[in-house]
Amino acid sequence: MSRFTELRDLVGSFEKDFIKFYDKGNKSAGTRVRKAMNELKKKAQEIRKEVQDIKAIAKSPEPPPTGAM
Repeated sequence: MSRFTELRDLVGSFEKDFIKFYDKGNKSAGTRVRKAMNELKKKAQEIRKEVQDIKAIAKSPEPPPTGAM
């Protein structure tokens, strides 16, 4: 669950800039929001790749035991 915690913490760290931009109209905060969303996109892509790799490992057949014959 640490990946979920990472995402939750990452999104939480953007809260102040979202409020400043959307509620107060601070344009500099808007730039930071865009940057934050790009970070979120990168993190999401990283997690997607990790999930795909884990699925591929689980799907691959186990090699036959050596010396079984």
